Amino acid sequence: MDKAKLLNDFTGTVRRAVDDYDMIQAGDRVAVGVSGGKDSMLLLLALHHLRKFYPNSFELEAITIELGFEGMDFTPVKELCAELDIPYTCLKTDIKEIVFDVRQEENPCSLCAKMRRGALNDAIRERDIRKLALGHHFDDAVETFMMSLLFEGRISCFRPVTYLDRSGVTQIRPLIYAGEQKIANLAEALEVPVVENPCPQDKGSKRYEIKQLLKNMSADYPDMKSKIFGAMQRQPLPGWQPKENWRLNR
Repeated sequence: MDKAKLLNDFTGTVRRAVDDYDMIQAGDRVAVGVSGGKDSMLLLLALHHLRKFYPNSFELEAITIELGFEGMDFTPVKELCAELDIPYTCLKTDIKEIVFDVRQEENPCSLCAKMRRGALNDAIRERDIRKLALGHHFDDAVETFMMSLLFEGRISCFRPVTYLDRSGVTQIRPLIYAGEQKIANLAEALEVPVVENPCPQDKGSKRYEIKQLLKNMSADYPDMKSKIFGAMQRQPLPGWQPKENWRLNR
């Protein structure tokens, strides 16, 4: 097993997304939101590798928003960033206490995600960074589309590139062409250190319901998720129209 080739191939998938949606311009300072999970850790590795040959030179930093769950040790993230010579910041917050203990939210995922994004945006603006890379992948996009359709009656999804005018931050999602299983397999093959998330909603959320629904339906219709993703690009949903050279390689 050639680990260098595996990472190079994966970075190629990331580059296609970056190119198709003009995610990174020359001189950008890009902060990666690193939760410690396999998605954000591989995103960090891929963007670090991409810097070596991408024609638009850019700087890279890593930021973790610590939610406040006990037992989460981000030392592996710190050590990986030191090995890659990437500046790393880990910020402690009381998001877990607010969401679960004080407000006792019936749907905690929505508020938690909103507070986490806000903390990330504030953190990078303090560092004069205006571009934030997030670890949402192919399956996340399809699941979000289906959640919007089934739970809200809307045709909607997050965008590959989103400019937030209130904060002046641009969010980019370079993993949108990478499937969850491909990411999991690569993380195992590369022995990527992962920080486990003890959130009690991990398997009790609406997203998990949709994930299981899609898994069951895919048993009978194996290409269903690819068709949904393709429809999102061809319709297209706002912000989902790629350049003509787009290719999907999951």
